[in-house]
Amino acid sequence: METTLAPLKDVMIRLWRTHGRETPIDGLYLTMASTPSGPIHTVYRPSFCAVVQGAKTSMLADRAFRYDAGKCLIASMEVPIRAEITRATPEDPYLAFSLTLDPSVIAELLLDWPESAPAPALSVHALDPDLLEPLLRLMRLCERPKDIAILAPLIRREITWRLLQGPMGPQLRQIGLAGSPMARIGRAISHIRETFTGQLRISQLADVAGMSSATFHRHFKSMTAMTPVQYQKLLRLQEARRLLLLDQADVAGVGYAIGYESPSQFSREYRRLFGAPPGRDGLAIRKGLAPAGEL
Repeated sequence: METTLAPLKDVMIRLWRTHGRETPIDGLYLTMASTPSGPIHTVYRPSFCAVVQGAKTSMLADRAFRYDAGKCLIASMEVPIRAEITRATPEDPYLAFSLTLDPSVIAELLLDWPESAPAPALSVHALDPDLLEPLLRLMRLCERPKDIAILAPLIRREITWRLLQGPMGPQLRQIGLAGSPMARIGRAISHIRETFTGQLRISQLADVAGMSSATFHRHFKSMTAMTPVQYQKLLRLQEARRLLLLDQADVAGVGYAIGYESPSQFSREYRRLFGAPPGRDGLAIRKGLAPAGEL
């Protein structure tokens, strides 16, 4: 696999040196790192991610997803995770890409496809060799900007089709089927993300998902490895860290802004997640002593 990944690796290194994380193609992102990272808290959106060199671990609640060169991860819904680059050196840096998945494209390709069983939000698989050629064409397209508008959608559609045909297909099909449990839970997750500073009502989320409260709770935890309350808490604390990164904000004020009524509870839960109280952690991030950003 290392030999077959070499052309992809070469073009990705060129693109990283020219563009950094954001490529000229919307939804195609690169990551390159010469040293392992500490834990980085972020939100994965529906996407296809693959490691070309090095290794990484993503934690969804207490579930660990480890993948290295030639392995890929599929995220089929928005989930807050803790990620860490575990293998990277200056000589052999960590190198990976992510490509967002378009539910409308998946839906078009599934017009005559039967509904599949519910699937988890994250899964890791070997990178299908049939994907390497269209992925390489997509990367090289970044170096021909005049062709992007016409050719990028076609290549992305081809990549999506090949993903649907492979072992990740059942998980991806859940994204494109509007009535699937994953799509319904996805609507509830969107509602949580839009209103995470307010009070969480399970009955309201169940209505958004079109499920009974018991069925909603069961599917939510099965797919995300956490309860809706735990999901909301992670979103709140990640937003708090973002606010603390921006400036030397008042800690209590940040807690109130994200929905906490008790500053002591906010500080306690923040420290439990990030390993330091909010004031000290925010200062360390601004000084570059703690990892912050996206993988």
